[in-house]
Amino acid sequence: MSAVGLIVEYNPLHNGHVHHYTRAKEITGAEHSVAVLSGPFLQRGEPGIVSKFARAEMALAMGADLVIELPVSYAVQPAEWFAYGGVALLHATGVVDSLCFGTESGSLDLLLPVSRLLADESPELQERISIHLREGMNYPAAYSRAAAAAAGIGGSEEELLQMLQKPNHTLGLHYLIALHRLKSAIRPFTIPRIHAGYHDEMPSHSAIASATAVRRMLLTQDLDAAAPYLPESTLRILSREFREGRGPVTWESFRGPLMHLLLTSSVQELETLHEVTEGLEHRLKRALYALQQPTTEALLAALKTKRYTHTKLQRMLTHILLRHTKAEMSPAALAAGPGYIRVLGFSRAGQGLLKTMKKTAALPVLVKPSSFDHPQLELDLRVSAAYANAYPAPDVRQTFRDYFEAPIRRFD
Repeated sequence: MSAVGLIVEYNPLHNGHVHHYTRAKEITGAEHSVAVLSGPFLQRGEPGIVSKFARAEMALAMGADLVIELPVSYAVQPAEWFAYGGVALLHATGVVDSLCFGTESGSLDLLLPVSRLLADESPELQERISIHLREGMNYPAAYSRAAAAAAGIGGSEEELLQMLQKPNHTLGLHYLIALHRLKSAIRPFTIPRIHAGYHDEMPSHSAIASATAVRRMLLTQDLDAAAPYLPESTLRILSREFREGRGPVTWESFRGPLMHLLLTSSVQELETLHEVTEGLEHRLKRALYALQQPTTEALLAALKTKRYTHTKLQRMLTHILLRHTKAEMSPAALAAGPGYIRVLGFSRAGQGLLKTMKKTAALPVLVKPSSFDHPQLELDLRVSAAYANAYPAPDVRQTFRDYFEAPIRRFD
């Protein structure tokens, strides 16, 4: 029994994701698939347009056999820790033997040897990153340039630097680094993205668009506008969630509680929170006074500089909203890895994987989170409640859904 691992967000699941899923099973020869899905907030620091449960349902409808949750401790992080958390969970299942992810090139020829060199996070690499940060680069640019210089072999430095300017190559590199650090036997594979770039805001193909473009259509137009780019099952789930007041959720859904926290927190309190770095607590306070409109979008625009990417600032606001401290998200805490495998849903074949995992899993497998105690899980339960409280039509049972409902089962 073979299973391919996919580390995903599905915000929402679209035709490009179906292509990735289908090709992943083809090129790995896997019989089954395990998806590690981000929870309510995503890697770029934005909320899912619908809940993790709805997005897990989309994955199962597409054909995924087992969907497990990436804890918020790893889901809202730079590429290094996002990748490490996802790979560590797949490794811990004991049933996943391959990992497939998308890249712009569709090749591991350069990424694999470089990942071996970078896996030890050498002092030289860290010093190069620090130098570029002092020069005014943002962190992704500083890491890319430092990694290219540290791993430049056979005249490939410039080629690697160009590759690492693209988000899927950077994420792919960190997946490979995580496999090395975990000494995992999981085999990596990649497929090329087709017809849509990661950040493309407008579709250029009749059936495939980026998740960014799909969300833009959903928020500025309607479901019908996005329909050509979505599987029928995703359309059905989105329609139900919107109709029943569980979406669409955007950053503006959290404007009230976020502004309340920013206005009532001292700079000393803000400074203790994760990703509030380099004096950003002071910049935040000054930006509040100057806002013409009290919106999250206006605040992000006021904070944006060349040094601070939009993604970095969104992640910072997420950690402020959720009161994540620097101690909770320290490198030492994250390096310890996820503390459990939280099951969001499974198919009939996935039920078989879960039975096997009783023998193979290196971490506790949770189907009833309320029966388990772990600091990461406490953060997950809190963020799920906060997310549901921001629905257009809040409902107490949805707020505490983690406690009330069993994983989704799809046996058809």
